[in-house]
Amino acid sequence: MLTELYIKNYVLIDELNLQPHQGLNIITGETGAGKSIMLGAIGLLLGNRADLRVLSNESEKCVIEGTFRIEDFHVEALFKELDLDYVEPIAIRREIAPSGKSRAFVNDTPVNLESLKQIGQYLIDVHSQHDNLLLGNQLFQLKVVDAFANNAPAVESYQLAYRTYQTAKSNYQKIQKEYANSQKEYDYNLFLFEELRKASLQPKEQEALEQELQMLEGAEDIKTKLALGAELLSRSDVAINDQIRQTCQALNSISNLSTTFSTLAERLESVRIELHDIAQEIESEEENIEHNPVRIEEVQQRLSLLYNLQKKHQIDDTAGLLKLQKDLENKVLKVQNFDDELQQLKKDLEQAQKNLYLEGEALSATRHAVLEAIEQEVKTLLIDLGMPNATIKITSTRLPEPTAEGLELLNFLFSANKGIAPQEISKVASGGEFSRLMLAIKYILAGKTSLPTLIFDEIDTGISGEIALKMGKMFQVMAQKHQIISISHLHQIAAKGNHHYFVYKDDTKDRTFSKIKRLSEAERITEIAQMISGATPSESAIKSAKELLELA
Repeated sequence: MLTELYIKNYVLIDELNLQPHQGLNIITGETGAGKSIMLGAIGLLLGNRADLRVLSNESEKCVIEGTFRIEDFHVEALFKELDLDYVEPIAIRREIAPSGKSRAFVNDTPVNLESLKQIGQYLIDVHSQHDNLLLGNQLFQLKVVDAFANNAPAVESYQLAYRTYQTAKSNYQKIQKEYANSQKEYDYNLFLFEELRKASLQPKEQEALEQELQMLEGAEDIKTKLALGAELLSRSDVAINDQIRQTCQALNSISNLSTTFSTLAERLESVRIELHDIAQEIESEEENIEHNPVRIEEVQQRLSLLYNLQKKHQIDDTAGLLKLQKDLENKVLKVQNFDDELQQLKKDLEQAQKNLYLEGEALSATRHAVLEAIEQEVKTLLIDLGMPNATIKITSTRLPEPTAEGLELLNFLFSANKGIAPQEISKVASGGEFSRLMLAIKYILAGKTSLPTLIFDEIDTGISGEIALKMGKMFQVMAQKHQIISISHLHQIAAKGNHHYFVYKDDTKDRTFSKIKRLSEAERITEIAQMISGATPSESAIKSAKELLELA
């Protein structure tokens, strides 16, 4: 329910604050006073685009704010999906700056227009003669039938099955495409994998081989240097080890004379032992080093293989080749295992399709079960609205493929005249007929489901007398469960309202502005009398106005 509407600097509106009540709210006023301008402002709250032409004062920003209570519409899940905090009441604000920049907010959180549109469908349903084309929309017609049949659970079950089917279909087609693409590359990938596998690559193998080759190629020089070391340490007549040993003996012989001598003797003994060990290791390494042309060739060939593989695959090291080998193995195995995966995905798709048709048939059955009742109820209402010869027929056409809406296409056919076969609504209904037909359908929907605030913009155009009274009564019935706002120029409908607002032009300042006020009972009598007979109502018009209000 719309509890408050604030508009500032919008077209002819300088500043306006409207607080609609629950029930039937009537808005009347002179032509051009700004009744429909308010609808344009409300449209901005519902996500419509705006431009600078709406600014009354081009140097100030336009602000439109609506406050809503929508506890009965269970939109918490939608707010969560849009990452918005759900707090009652819901405050929606649009701002249009003189620069042309437009911003939208829900509970002070910035949102885009698409989010605003999603929320807006739960807030206000605006109907004017310009919106009658909606009646020819087959998606809207499906929603009408589903609402009449209380099909929300069945629709939800079907759409869940449809999403599951679409996912299964997408998965199957994706793997089919991957299989086709992979099959083309399979032989080449297999060749590359086998080439790497046969190479028996080892982690850090290249570094070890490069070091070994360096040793093998420098074997003679290394052996010479090691021999020289061994000669100096232990083999020559003046070997370092022998000299240190003799020095140790000399120091040991006088170590008892001073702690300094004994310490020096101990330290030198440690050096002697370490040099002895080093000398033995050098001699051992010298014996092991030998020039081995066969091993050099083996290592060179192995490194050449590694270098060629790296160059071929544009990879810098053995680790990269091993990773490539693993990737190629996975690709080869995936192709080899595609048959099993495709078979399973095909089974999943067939099961999902079976479930989809089961849910679709159940949904279709509930729809078909109410078509005749809808036809009869709409026809009865159209008779009350002055169309005694009107006929509506709802046909169903099976679709070749399931859609998100179901297995069939519904089509509302209409004829306003006797002897004329029903045809598509867009081809046969006039503006006034459209309006009454849409009113009849929304009247039915109002009794079947929770609708947002319903706004009717001069839907009563082209009718009068008894038909206007019946339309007013329909508004009253709808207003028992829903907030109704009706912009009307008929006194019969204006008298039915629980609350009456009057839009007028104020030209007391430098320019004309649109304003609105809620009428008192006395003011209502005057306004309705003026709607009956003009600006200076007669006594009979005033009397008729009082009678209409009493009858309401």
